Amino acid sequence: MNKVVSKEQFSANVTKLVVEAPLIAKARRAGHFVIVRAGEKGERIPLTIADSDPKAGTITLVIQSVGDSTRKICALEPGEFLHDVVGPLGQATHIEKYGTVLCAGGGVGTAPLLPIIRAMKEAGNRVISVLAGRTKDLIILEDEVRASSDEVIIMTDDGSYGNKGVVTVGMEEVLKREKVDYCVTIGPAIMMKFCALLTKKYEVPTEASLNAIMVDGTGMCGACRVTVGGKTRFVCVEGPEFNAHEIDFDELMMRLKGAQ
Repeated sequence: MNKVVSKEQFSANVTKLVVEAPLIAKARRAGHFVIVRAGEKGERIPLTIADSDPKAGTITLVIQSVGDSTRKICALEPGEFLHDVVGPLGQATHIEKYGTVLCAGGGVGTAPLLPIIRAMKEAGNRVISVLAGRTKDLIILEDEVRASSDEVIIMTDDGSYGNKGVVTVGMEEVLKREKVDYCVTIGPAIMMKFCALLTKKYEVPTEASLNAIMVDGTGMCGACRVTVGGKTRFVCVEGPEFNAHEIDFDELMMRLKGAQ
């Protein structure tokens, strides 16, 4: 049982929970995720660790309410408990000094992107972050991203905040004006597909963090399989990050659609 320490509502459907998980808080690195259950018979939900406090023994999770299981998790209040939290899972992000790193986050994808932004900045990179959402309400963790970025570009579909347009508009603005050495993108699969197409045109190495279907988190069930470079890979144990230019995003989107 993992106690909910605090709760913050980012929007009607997006909630931040700080949860007690001392061993995970000490071990996690950028890119790691956990699998949580609201109750004993609850669905297993994979969530990237957005932040951690090893001294307090807590991890931060950002959850988008899209179904019964995520609604139950988002409904928890401080003092209540998640039935279990398993992790850290997956492969940590490879961090090194690339030079200029472009980080593109869409909607709740900003949550898993945040620790990567911080790690890239700490490694000595110039970090340019592009955050995108349909409306202003879906731009999350902006202050935290700004604290670890050299520049932040905000894009909204409706123009209610920042610049009007999709994430790739903001990305291309950067790619046209200066040399970018590396790119990381996290968000909806369709967004990451077009980010990958854009950076491939500019010949910028790009990693994408995939939101594949997961059940056990150990690679045994095969639900999270994706095709990368023509080979089957398992997101839960080999990912969640892969070379974005080699991912079969159309296959991934078909699998995600079939699970809805």
